[in-house]
Amino acid sequence: MAEDTWKPKPPPTRPGGADLLAGLSVALLLIPQSMAYAELAGLPPHIGLFAAALPPILASLAASSPYLQTGPVALTSLLTLGGLAELAEPGSVDYVELAALLALIVGLTRLALGLFRLGVVAYLMSEPVLSGFTSGAAILILSSQLPKAFGVDAPDGGVLERAWWSLTSPSDWRVGAIVIAAVTVVLILGGRRLHRLFPSALVAVVGGVTFSRIAGYEGPVVGSVRTGFPDIGLDLPWGSTGSLVVAGVVIALVGFAEPASISRMFATTDRQPWSADREFISQGLANVAASLSGAFPVGGSLSRSSLNRLAGARSRWSGLITGVVVLAFLPFADVLELLPRATLGGVVIAAVVGLVQPLKLVDTIRRSTAQGLVAWGTFAATLALAPRVERGVIVGIGLSLALHLWRELHVDVPRHREENTLCLDTRGVLWFVTASRLEQLVLDALVEEPDIDGLRIDLGGCGRVDYTAATTIRRLAEDARAAGLNVRVTSVPANVAGYLSEFS
Repeated sequence: MAEDTWKPKPPPTRPGGADLLAGLSVALLLIPQSMAYAELAGLPPHIGLFAAALPPILASLAASSPYLQTGPVALTSLLTLGGLAELAEPGSVDYVELAALLALIVGLTRLALGLFRLGVVAYLMSEPVLSGFTSGAAILILSSQLPKAFGVDAPDGGVLERAWWSLTSPSDWRVGAIVIAAVTVVLILGGRRLHRLFPSALVAVVGGVTFSRIAGYEGPVVGSVRTGFPDIGLDLPWGSTGSLVVAGVVIALVGFAEPASISRMFATTDRQPWSADREFISQGLANVAASLSGAFPVGGSLSRSSLNRLAGARSRWSGLITGVVVLAFLPFADVLELLPRATLGGVVIAAVVGLVQPLKLVDTIRRSTAQGLVAWGTFAATLALAPRVERGVIVGIGLSLALHLWRELHVDVPRHREENTLCLDTRGVLWFVTASRLEQLVLDALVEEPDIDGLRIDLGGCGRVDYTAATTIRRLAEDARAAGLNVRVTSVPANVAGYLSEFS
């Protein structure tokens, strides 16, 4: 798709009825999701509401996609937990302040990439790394919700340890919590089958609060929820900036994969232009707004963007309306104090269960052993290094680079004979590093075939041939011709065709 200019454009003069309906529909899903994702990030639920108010409003000012909905998302929340867990106690005042600083780093990084027109980096994260990380992170997210879904108070430990304890301690299970979580998952996953705009998340939340109030539910509930608007400012722990830079850059890049893929997908379907630079700017503004609100890093949501499109959104006004609705809800947020935590757990489970894609990982290794090893290596590293899941991404990138380097350094020269002509089918990347290896392989082949009277070197299997490698091939061809052989070089790349024309 052709890129539009990155310069932010204001929404249309006024929203239409479709945008109003779409924005409201998304807000009804965003409110419970934002609270659930805040808890996933190790933050109080009301911080999620702050992250769902101003960020989508600011994002709507610059987004290139009319459908993209911004706010708290599962993977970014998990990355936030990983980046902060070793620096402060989750839920503490220090932790909340660090989360806001992390959002600022993410926002400034994305703004810089957009303003300097570096949106191309949205395409640089390899698919095996993304699929391995996404599946691993989804398993961790699902595991983190099991204590809520079973209504148990798991002992301190890692995410997987707490999940295992929850699964193997049936005597501590609360039947009410399990029923609430299961009903929530069924409502959210099955609601669209009833109608595309069925407010399943709203029904689950209202039902959870009603059940808790009427039945005297004794399981864990959300508890005290702060009401009112966020305090705007940048009173942040600036001294911790250095400790958060790596996590912030990783979140800025990895977390952008979802909004980028969403925008590209919808742009392709509807034949609309989109701009990676503008999306970087919109997501950067959203994260700066999150930081100013005392919230945490945000991103584009596939589920909410899909709902936005299905609800008939026509412009970026729908995102602005979503933020305004959440903002208007903040003074009344305490109505959710009796909401069972099992409901929030069900909301998260329903949102991320589809991200676990074992068949995709298996298919990757079937199609390419090397790429499959990258995907599975990233998957394993993400699980093993939890909660520092951003390190799993770094491991995956390292594996991708190692694979690329191996390919760049690997050259092969399979051979066969056609009567008295020795045919060499060179494969790999021929550049100054591999030129000496190529020369040795060709010389070895000539030594082992002393009775030939012709030599053909085919370059069709080469990914690239640089000047040094072309010089080596020319020298080999000249020496072979001097030895009485009929020499031909075929499938010569255009960049060195003139240099080797004598033999082609």
